[in-house]
Amino acid sequence: MSIQLQKPDYIVIYVSDMERSTAFYWDVLGLSMKFTSPGWTEFDTGSVAIALHRTGDEKLPPYQGRPPAGQAHLGFVVDDLQSVYESLKAQNVYFSLPPQKQPTGRTLAVLHDPDGFGITLQQR
Repeated sequence: MSIQLQKPDYIVIYVSDMERSTAFYWDVLGLSMKFTSPGWTEFDTGSVAIALHRTGDEKLPPYQGRPPAGQAHLGFVVDDLQSVYESLKAQNVYFSLPPQKQPTGRTLAVLHDPDGFGITLQQR
């Protein structure tokens, strides 16, 4: 018997400070909020919801290069990566990778939320 999964409903990101992380995803990244509570906040991205879930653990340390196995990144496609990069840098968002053309020909940048979770931006 084969299991047939449908597309995912949501992605959960564990956060150490719900207010700080909610502000980052809502105010800084501009995601559309579905609802918020002290332990769970959901954003609507049009296809898969992004959910923040409160945990007591400390944030991840910043890293250089590729993330270790078992970690994940969100990925967003943007029309003007350089403009988005400059706007987010002006808001003191941490980037471990500024916009760079990759060997595949795609231009990417990697930023991090307040707990160190990676978010990849790709030029459309």
